[in-house]
Amino acid sequence: EGYDVSVIKNARLAKDNDGKIIGIVETITDLTELKKIKQTAEEAQRKLKKAYSLGNMIGKSAAMQNVFDAVRAASKSRANILVQGESGTGKELVAGAIHYLGQFADKPMVTVNGSALSETLLESELFGHVKGAFTGAHRDRKGRFEEAHGGTIFLDEIGELTPYMQVKLL
Repeated sequence: EGYDVSVIKNARLAKDNDGKIIGIVETITDLTELKKIKQTAEEAQRKLKKAYSLGNMIGKSAAMQNVFDAVRAASKSRANILVQGESGTGKELVAGAIHYLGQFADKPMVTVNGSALSETLLESELFGHVKGAFTGAHRDRKGRFEEAHGGTIFLDEIGELTPYMQVKLL
């Protein structure tokens, strides 16, 4: 029985000095080796991704593997989860990975940045309001908790809120 061989075929017209066609030059390049190399590279990439990544996070160190293990464990739970770390360390990536690995990945994930909210806007932003509830409330507005219903709400930079607002949020 035969088998398929991947090739690239190029053809060019050959002309004399007067522009008259005198023939065709064809080249055929066998892609078998290139195809094997590509498959090997793809397999290595899959193994690397499986071993050293989780969602949008990649890491090989023992510390990152511990983070990945914690994310996998947290994603199986519906408990409230506190993600701590310095600014820029990927807390939102961790929260996203927990959400999208969990059983409610098809539900919304809503992120609220506490440092971007003033005390006057916080309640309205988180819990919504009805038209006419205060000056400027021209229409009903869903709060972020309602938007995240059944899914995940990630409250980022809560430490930036005033202690009064943190107590109010609790």
